[in-house]
Amino acid sequence: MAGTTKPQYLYTKQIFMKFTRSTIEYYDNNADRFWSGTRDHDVTQNYASFLDALPKDKNLRILDFGCGPGRDLAYFKKLGHDPVGLDGSERFASMARHFAECDVWVQDFAALDLPNEDFDGIFANASLFHVPNLVIHTVLEQLFCAIRSGGALFCSNPRGNGEESYANGRYGVYYSENDWLDLGKQAGFSLIAQYYRPKGLPREQQPWFATVWRKPENSSG
Repeated sequence: MAGTTKPQYLYTKQIFMKFTRSTIEYYDNNADRFWSGTRDHDVTQNYASFLDALPKDKNLRILDFGCGPGRDLAYFKKLGHDPVGLDGSERFASMARHFAECDVWVQDFAALDLPNEDFDGIFANASLFHVPNLVIHTVLEQLFCAIRSGGALFCSNPRGNGEESYANGRYGVYYSENDWLDLGKQAGFSLIAQYYRPKGLPREQQPWFATVWRKPENSSG
């Protein structure tokens, strides 16, 4: 099955669970190599887009969803905020606690247990595409509930046309821009901004689609 691409919703829940476990195992087994390859990536555009959507006069409670080894956690903490990490990989969580000196929760993205309205914002950089599309609606609704009224969600996902891929031990979904915008709106969010990455390149050389979302004021749950 490795290396194949299938249409949406072809896989069963049992296979999704297998893919999720395999993806976590991949990152556990390749954590050091992943860290060396990503720790110096320039994601300042994503930081700025996320923080621009949040209050400037308070220490923010931030969930770094898919925190990996802790690069973004450390950045938010250095600014004086109160970040918490979440990752499915025990190895990543251990690395992030050591590097960023922050609390990090170990949770399967497809089986979340998040506090209600606890975060000013959620930063999901290159992580939500690992959520099986069978449950992405539920996961986005859970993130919506975990954000305080008026808070923000940042997402960055690889672009595609709805393909599911399972290759080399990792599962991913490659949403089209329109499909991802529909998913965010269906979860209750209002779109603030969208852009392609890396910045400054022709569109065909920008494989990432970033979005910033608002949880409307006076929204609950």
